[in-house]
Amino acid sequence: MTAVVKQWLFSTVHNCACKVIEEQTLWGQTVCRVWLPNQDAVVRVSRSALRPLGADLRPDIEGHRIAYVAAAAKVAEVLDGGTGDINGPVLMAPMESNVIPLPHQLYALSRAISGDRIRYLLADEVGLGKTIEAGLIMRELKLRGLVRRTLVVAPKGLATQWVAEMQSHFDERFQLVLGEDIGAMQRLTSGTGLAASPWAMFDQVIVSLDSVKPLDRRRGWSQARITEFNRSRFEDLITAGWDLVVVDEAHRLGGSTDTVARYKLGRGLAEAAPYILLLSATPHQGKSDSFHRLLNLLDDDAFPEAGSVTRERVAPFVIRTEKRKAIDAEGKPLFKPRRTQMAPIAWEARHYPQQRLYEAVSDYVRDGYNHAVREKKRHIGFLMILMQRLVTSSTRAILTTLERRQAVLKGSELRDRQLSLRFDGTNGRDAETQEIYDMDAQELLDELLSHVSALKNERGHVETLLEAARACEQAGPDAKTEALIDLIYRLQAEENEPDLKVLIFTEFVPTQEMLKEFLEARGIRVATLNGSMDMDARKRVQDDFRLDARVLISTDAGGEGLNLQFCHVIINYDMPWNPMRLEQRIGRVDRIGQTRTVRAINFAIEDSVEFRVREVLEQKLAVIFEEFGIDKTGDVLDSAQAGELFEEAFAAAILDPESIERTAEHATTQIRDEIRKARESSPLGASAEPDTRSAEQLRLHPLPTWLERMTVSYLSGHGGKAEHKRLTWDLTWPDGERFAKCVFSARDAESTPDAELITLENSRTRRLALNLPMIVAGEPIPVVAINGLPPGIEGAFGLFEIRVQSGLVSGGRLIRVPLARRRYLGVFVDEQDRVFLPTARHIWDAIQTAEIKIEDSLEPLASEAFHARLVDAAKQAGEHAFSALRQEHLDAIDREVERGTTAMTARRRAIERVGLAEVRQHRMKRCDAEDAEWRREVADARQIVPEIRPILLMRVIRARSS
Repeated sequence: MTAVVKQWLFSTVHNCACKVIEEQTLWGQTVCRVWLPNQDAVVRVSRSALRPLGADLRPDIEGHRIAYVAAAAKVAEVLDGGTGDINGPVLMAPMESNVIPLPHQLYALSRAISGDRIRYLLADEVGLGKTIEAGLIMRELKLRGLVRRTLVVAPKGLATQWVAEMQSHFDERFQLVLGEDIGAMQRLTSGTGLAASPWAMFDQVIVSLDSVKPLDRRRGWSQARITEFNRSRFEDLITAGWDLVVVDEAHRLGGSTDTVARYKLGRGLAEAAPYILLLSATPHQGKSDSFHRLLNLLDDDAFPEAGSVTRERVAPFVIRTEKRKAIDAEGKPLFKPRRTQMAPIAWEARHYPQQRLYEAVSDYVRDGYNHAVREKKRHIGFLMILMQRLVTSSTRAILTTLERRQAVLKGSELRDRQLSLRFDGTNGRDAETQEIYDMDAQELLDELLSHVSALKNERGHVETLLEAARACEQAGPDAKTEALIDLIYRLQAEENEPDLKVLIFTEFVPTQEMLKEFLEARGIRVATLNGSMDMDARKRVQDDFRLDARVLISTDAGGEGLNLQFCHVIINYDMPWNPMRLEQRIGRVDRIGQTRTVRAINFAIEDSVEFRVREVLEQKLAVIFEEFGIDKTGDVLDSAQAGELFEEAFAAAILDPESIERTAEHATTQIRDEIRKARESSPLGASAEPDTRSAEQLRLHPLPTWLERMTVSYLSGHGGKAEHKRLTWDLTWPDGERFAKCVFSARDAESTPDAELITLENSRTRRLALNLPMIVAGEPIPVVAINGLPPGIEGAFGLFEIRVQSGLVSGGRLIRVPLARRRYLGVFVDEQDRVFLPTARHIWDAIQTAEIKIEDSLEPLASEAFHARLVDAAKQAGEHAFSALRQEHLDAIDREVERGTTAMTARRRAIERVGLAEVRQHRMKRCDAEDAEWRREVADARQIVPEIRPILLMRVIRARSS
């Protein structure tokens, strides 16, 4: 027998009110079809699970329910951006991450999300946490529902660091894809024909920059093979439908022309997503044309030609903080002054073999470099300069290199044409030079050593040098090596720290190996890093240095991306010729989180050409730094152009030691001119002053407190359990799932490292805020006394959710806007039927911390009348909120149309470049289908439905005297 029923009851299964719309008795059991207003769903439930709405309230449970709803509405209001704050929506990412952002990082986040077009250059100086800023922006966009698919492109040496930082700071899991992984991904999707791109397997991906740049040609490869390579690595990647693209070390995309491979990659990435973040501490590098190409990736309409790059036009696209302006949360300078000193090392009598070797190698270098100049073969010049640097590095370094060179000379006749494209001028002089100066000395040596043709009489010269090098090694440790161990012992005494951590930089792996043997023979535990190590090995080495090893010896390539704030002493065993390389090395320890004064000691052989050149250069550069500041000079010094100037200065001094003063003066004069031009014409402008007030407001925001009260109150009132254990909570959910040692704020997580941070990314917690049960007419209304309220406040209080629901009730697959928008309205009606909204807000705020005492409940008829009275008041008071919500939703749809149109246009451009016609046609067809589906979703989303839902009703009275 079936009966139609229209009755409100309470479902103990769903823990909320429901309307019975049909009742059926079958074989002695009564089953009801009920409508659940909170889920807007019709379900079947046993009649025995339903109870009357007017059942007596349980005061012990009702107090927890009120606290839960009041706190959850606060959390939901933040989630939806309606904070009631005059400063605008609250930034959620800083409170929903395992990181406490600094003022300049909060500034970057608020700047980035303040506009609709999120396409920025993050240009903070080295060590200020651009990775953190990018992570905050990504998290904020995700929390707001604007981003789902994110691609990070970084140099290979930084890729693992990105994975680790996204995981540890933001609990975001990214798939690391290196060059060798791409083939495996292709094989996994190969059975699906043309339909699937391997890049669609993951929503969050990190790739190394050079593994996905397109090729024009490669020695020994057919055009078909190059086409297939570009399709799998470049074309598939940029047509994979990303929402946000992040590029680290983005100045590498600037190139020298718009045909260079890295610039082509940049152009493709810029077109691949509506949102893009380019990260670079030195984006300008003294080259306006390269900087223009970089900005053009952000907005080609705003920067159509180099002349359009002006400070006024650039300002809206660049977010920059200088180290000297960076402050902590208390407004104090973020970085302490560092101590840098030169350590000249003299050759004693016992080091005579080493001195003789140095002089012999210098003669060899002069002959070779003169040959390179005559023959116009700059790769030979590069090799000769490296030989000079090797002999000042260590006997082991020059000996090993000479042995390798001898083996090559004996093996077969060499041909210069075997060198890679970066030395043959195919990509243009600027591109070639920039790529060379991106390499560290060991990488460059490995590439050159076995590919440069034999010089006249070179075999005999190399054999003579080898004899001298072997004799030198047998004579005992190098002068620098002896000085190193003495320095380490002296530093331990000065710092009063027997286990003092020391970071040592050398340019060459053989020197690294020699130093490791030397120090470990003296009982010092050593870890080593160089560019040949894979990601896992690098992480193991860094962990070893942090936990056990006293010394880390690294090459420049090995040191890329290191965060070693736990160490404050750095020894530059070999000195790079470009001072910005030195700055980058010191930046490994002089970073955010460094609590001690950084000490940098620079080794140099006293009686050498290099020492005299460096002495003169440093004196002249010190004057420039004093005049302009390192933050103003960094862009110029960290460039291929500066690298060439310093290289030429050193080479000229080696060829003619009497010219040191003249060549150094020439180099620094050019550097000064470039810096002056950069200062006067640089479009970057000055960085913003960090805002400590905003940082303090965010630090003190009560969202974590609301989150804690919401969760604890819900569990206490709905069959779960929340046990407080000093600094943490043990949470047991109604279904039995248990979370141990939980905290709700990043600050508590920082002070309790083994605790689990509960944030709004936790699906259970998020549902608590966004699925608040509606109160229907007939439910019993509690009579409540709230401690701390002024004595005159008595009357009817209601908390309402005003909602705008889009026509996409089942959700959207492609659209990137929230499908429902909410605001929360408090209404207070006094005994004379007067409506007071500020008083309602005051009561709502008070419930967050006050003791709630349930005194009684209204009778059923009184409860129905009370419900109707407050709903009528809310309908009148909430009209303005609905209008604002409606406009907000329509504005968001307009932004989505712009975002989606940009994204689809970019995908079509990328697809049009695909080489194979059948692949191009298939992808274009799929893109058209997605475009049509997205447009349908946009049209449906414009159809909106208003709703008002009472979620908390109570009669407020004065507390009864005990």
